[in-house]
Amino acid sequence: MTDITQSMKLNHLSFPSADTAATARFFEQYLGFTIAGTWEQSYILKRPGYDVVIDHTSNEVPVWPANFHIGFELPSLDDVHALYERFKADGVHMETEVFNNGRGSRFFCRAPGGVMFEMNTRRDAAPEYRGTFDN
Repeated sequence: MTDITQSMKLNHLSFPSADTAATARFFEQYLGFTIAGTWEQSYILKRPGYDVVIDHTSNEVPVWPANFHIGFELPSLDDVHALYERFKADGVHMETEVFNNGRGSRFFCRAPGGVMFEMNTRRDAAPEYRGTFDN
């Protein structure tokens, strides 16, 4: 790591959506983002530390690689289960149920526009994986 990259941080994620308004609402309603700006049906969403840019595509629905996803970490297994139940009750497209793969418990779902999300906790990770986490 060089001096230049030592202080580098994640600035933003940018991805396309054919339904940017619904995708932006998903980020607001479930993930705690705020809409900071819009232009030509595209959105800038903010959270402390980084932004998400949702770029409008014409009528073309983006095709994502099967395992492409964005992961968010929650503080506890109870939080993972509570969010899972909320998503399910609200009709969010669920890809999996809650499961533990050794690195902690998680579930996968899809936001409007098709991008997949992993919602996880590391609180119940097996000891052999704990050294791979930052904290």
